[in-house]
Amino acid sequence: MATTMALLLSGCGLMAAGDDKGATVQGTITIGFVNGGTTEFHTCLQKAVEDVGHSNFARIRTAESRQDAATELSNIEDMIARKVDALIVQTVNAQALKADVAKARSAGIPIFFTSVAPDDTSHILGAVVVDLKKVGRLDAGWIQKDAAGRHVQVGVVAGAPGAASDLLVGGFTTALPGNAQVVANQPGMFDPAKARTVAANMIEAHPDLDYAFVANEEMAFSVRKAFDAAGAKDVKIVTVNGTDEGLAALKDGRFSATVSNSAADTGELAVTNAIDLLRGRKAEKIAKTPAELITKANADTAPLYCQADGY
Repeated sequence: MATTMALLLSGCGLMAAGDDKGATVQGTITIGFVNGGTTEFHTCLQKAVEDVGHSNFARIRTAESRQDAATELSNIEDMIARKVDALIVQTVNAQALKADVAKARSAGIPIFFTSVAPDDTSHILGAVVVDLKKVGRLDAGWIQKDAAGRHVQVGVVAGAPGAASDLLVGGFTTALPGNAQVVANQPGMFDPAKARTVAANMIEAHPDLDYAFVANEEMAFSVRKAFDAAGAKDVKIVTVNGTDEGLAALKDGRFSATVSNSAADTGELAVTNAIDLLRGRKAEKIAKTPAELITKANADTAPLYCQADGY
């Protein structure tokens, strides 16, 4: 999952590109993709954007913002200077959205978001969003079923403080049953090394921990190692992403559940919808990346997280 995401639950109606920009794009389309970071989610998202863009005869220009809002805005300014026809942005945080939209709008360049969208969508081309609260609820639902009414202790290894992690963790904690007590909730900053330290401290303070919710699989692998090193192999981990490595961990028991939110699906939807809207064709302005609970039982049929080479 991207390290900083917001959630949009507003309308998902159809629109033509001319509703905001005023004219459709003719000829070859050049899209500037501004990516927020370099996690596996970001890498897979960019691969999908590039591959699907090229298969649709679009030029793709890319930049990476290093999880920094000022760098993101600078990248957008650079794309504007390069006269792209549209921007696709995986933002570093929800607070950056307003400045991004204002900068693109002042230049007359349509902007399309992945994972997030602003509350007011009237001045954007579109978005593909992830229902992060739902993702958290799905993992909580698995714990509710597995605990079967027993009083259990739950630890949370969150991401970085901010919209994405807050929404994800909020969806999880509010959906837990009354018999599940959250005894620890600390940020792992979407950093595996940090997450391992957090998990080691957590299991030392709460040796009777039953479950851990971890905000992405990259951190979850480190959390598993910390628990195992502390002799807490029985702590069950639920997490997020649905990568190939995550599915393997479900099958061998390192993880108990994950929630698939395919970066490949997000990238493909973003490019195809953005191009359709730019061409003036009907498309879903605000689309949602499907989210699905994955366990050992259905791991073999999980959605593809990252496109294979030669898409």
